[in-house]
Amino acid sequence: MTTFRRAKLALKLSLGAALALGLATSLPAKADEQFFPLQSYRVGPYAAGGTCFFGGFIDYLNLINIRDGGVNGVKLTWDEGETQYEVERGVEVYERLKSRPGVAAWNPLSVGIAYAMIDRIGKDKVPLITINHGRTDSTDGRVFPYVFPLLLNPYSETSGIVNYIANREGGAEKLKGKKLVVLYHGSPYGKETIPIYKLLADKYGFELEQIEVPHPGNEQQSQWLSIRRAKADYVVLRGWGVMNPVALKTAQKTGFPVDHIIGNVWSNSEEDVIPAGDAAKGYVAITTQASGAEYPVLQEVIKTVYGAGKGNLDDKKRIGSVYHNLGIVNGILNVEAVRIAQEKFGKRTLTGDEVRWGFEHLQLDPARVEALGAKGLFHSINVTWDNHEGNGRVTFQQWDGARWKVVSDWISPDWAALRPIIEKSSTAYAREHGIKIRTSGDDPVGQ
Repeated sequence: MTTFRRAKLALKLSLGAALALGLATSLPAKADEQFFPLQSYRVGPYAAGGTCFFGGFIDYLNLINIRDGGVNGVKLTWDEGETQYEVERGVEVYERLKSRPGVAAWNPLSVGIAYAMIDRIGKDKVPLITINHGRTDSTDGRVFPYVFPLLLNPYSETSGIVNYIANREGGAEKLKGKKLVVLYHGSPYGKETIPIYKLLADKYGFELEQIEVPHPGNEQQSQWLSIRRAKADYVVLRGWGVMNPVALKTAQKTGFPVDHIIGNVWSNSEEDVIPAGDAAKGYVAITTQASGAEYPVLQEVIKTVYGAGKGNLDDKKRIGSVYHNLGIVNGILNVEAVRIAQEKFGKRTLTGDEVRWGFEHLQLDPARVEALGAKGLFHSINVTWDNHEGNGRVTFQQWDGARWKVVSDWISPDWAALRPIIEKSSTAYAREHGIKIRTSGDDPVGQ
């Protein structure tokens, strides 16, 4: 091998290693650019979800740049750091990219990484977006001003699932004496809802058993044998990645009826059901956004972004899938927060704290959602300074063997029951960490 060829090979290997470690690959943001650092995962056991979500997010940012020239002339930029859904890698990407100019918000799509970032983002004053996941009590913006579990938190999800089962049974009083098993992923994300299921079991009188599946979930025979012995009426699948199709296939082998398995928001995608084949037909799952590419915003992405050869997904068949659409919705929420903040602070590159203010005023009613081309894709959101989830609504969908079909109306969580629990937890966190609980006037950036 010649010296030149050895040098060329060494360069290729070093670049490949850099990409594998998630090192920066684009130029720093300019003064007229707003930067989105992405702690993505496109390899590993959760790559199917990560590829579609971050692909959808990037597709929407590209749409805004190509169609609109950015947000009021401010171009949207991004850079990906590969985390493989591992906390240590996620923190490394954070520490490496946080000094880039014009950071708007962090969107890790990982409970573990999000937990590790909470103290850091408070000091750095940049918002952390944990759409459909994250620390439940971060809904309380009085204590967590920089964390936004948009659309759904684990407790409101749990409330929605229990309410849906109650509706199927003919009312909440019919839950008494029923046996519910929660099969959860062995991670901080999976364990987040353990106490709220116990609380709702006490409230409604249903029997409860919660069973852990160790990461990543390739073997579940013993768990499903336990479910069969327990004679469960319903199983809530609180899974992630490869755990979900394995659960459906194992349930079929043990004879558990699939239409009595209710998936949570991270067990509701095509990637969860297609690998399970016939075992998934009839499976029901909660969702905050519909699937399908018929919505105007998706049609615009296909025409403008993919038509220009700038689509992020290699497989166009995945456009409009659950995770891709969640990425699109996440893009809408991030961009609209920037747009709202620009109306107050100026049509320029914003600071992270200014974008945080935008998220705290992120109010998209159904009319605005329709104007954005997303009518029917998601319902609405109404974030306030003290409620960082936004009162988002959920619906339930059923897999017919080829596609998801909505089988319920949009449902609101039981905030009267949940908010006191959230505030009790957030107040304890504030006391333990010496945090002053905000009031409506404690926002110098917004004044």
